[in-house]
Amino acid sequence: MTTSISGKNAVQLGGEGSILMRQRRDHAALDTMMNRWLAAETTPGERDALWQDIVQLVFSHAFAEETVLWPVLRRISSDGEDLTARVEQEHQEINELIARVEKSPGDPRRAEWVRRAFTLISRDIRDEEDELLPRLRDTFGDHRLRQIGAAWEAVRATAPTHPHPAVSRRPPGNALSGLPLSVFDRLRDLAPFASPAGRRVALAAASAAGAAGVGLLTRRALRRARRG
Repeated sequence: MTTSISGKNAVQLGGEGSILMRQRRDHAALDTMMNRWLAAETTPGERDALWQDIVQLVFSHAFAEETVLWPVLRRISSDGEDLTARVEQEHQEINELIARVEKSPGDPRRAEWVRRAFTLISRDIRDEEDELLPRLRDTFGDHRLRQIGAAWEAVRATAPTHPHPAVSRRPPGNALSGLPLSVFDRLRDLAPFASPAGRRVALAAASAAGAAGVGLLTRRALRRARRG
């Protein structure tokens, strides 16, 4: 019987390196940061820093799920198509809402949009921990869960870190579109560009210099996830 992974210990979930523990750690980190952002005593500067950390984690985490985990779930579960389609729709809504926040820094509705994004993220976490991820525990042994976890981590480490609503939610389209965006996002995280022209130059450089390396890592991770 499928039961939530919430509240289970590392041994029950396949060890610290398993995909289930990696997912749950990210979810806990997001929950902590969102609560800190919402706390009355948090300063505007602290909120800005927290928001950037939340955005970077949300999108690298989701991209790795869509690239590595959801294809596995569609193969092993009779209702995998419906379940992953629902979560992909949640991801798309989060993408569009956070893109709106990032494009409108001075909009008085920004705080409302952030809170709505947090509500969607929390719902997505519950859907994953209660319905999708338990199916991996039901199907695979500990060693296989750790293999999938390593593949997921490799993709997450090279994934886009900002919203790109036009990018496909499924492979191979997401991987092909996401490769240059990943390098661009990570350059942007290190040194934000002041002008659209600067961003276009950075994106061109990222496409030329970074896509091949990121693509190689992604293909290797996907091969590891399919083994077993």
